[in-house]
Amino acid sequence: MKRIAAILALSAVAAPAFAGGPAVVVDEPVLVAPAPVLIAAPKGNWDGFYGGASLGYGNFDGDLAGTKVLDANGAIGGVQLGYRWDLGNTVIGVEGAFSASGIKDDAIDAKLKNKTDLKLQLGYDMGQSLIYATAGASWAKASMAGTDYSDNGWVAGLGYDYDLGNNWVVGAEYLYNKYDNFDNSGIDIDGSTFAIRANYRF
Repeated sequence: MKRIAAILALSAVAAPAFAGGPAVVVDEPVLVAPAPVLIAAPKGNWDGFYGGASLGYGNFDGDLAGTKVLDANGAIGGVQLGYRWDLGNTVIGVEGAFSASGIKDDAIDAKLKNKTDLKLQLGYDMGQSLIYATAGASWAKASMAGTDYSDNGWVAGLGYDYDLGNNWVVGAEYLYNKYDNFDNSGIDIDGSTFAIRANYRF
């Protein structure tokens, strides 16, 4: 009987030790970062024909044997027609533009009457916007003291277009024109124009 009582007493003392037992280690959950979401650059659709009008301001200088003989400025405006191919991020195009001019130098009765530009374009598609470089050939008609002169040269510049939707596009264009030895006069003429443009896409 004493032996049974001793066993029971020993069990009572040992029970709390076994009850505590070794602690169970629970693994911390592993947090996995979500895969980055790649957002593609926006793409527009600049394919097709377009036509419209422009209005701006220009300044042209004339140089004869190192001496400035022409300083003309004034308004310029006209119409343009072109076609573009959208190749993804790259846009290429061709455009013809005719501009009537009020650019003149009253001091010597000289005036740039009009110019016609035939240009190639290379642009970057930014979705709703398009930026582009342009270059090509140019033909100009001018008058001095009542006599008309004409010659050809080249043109280069930069432009920006913004798609308003419903086939309408607005933008701006800077052009630099150069005509060497204009109509065999010995006068080299160069000038810059900046114009606001509006086009409708067909």
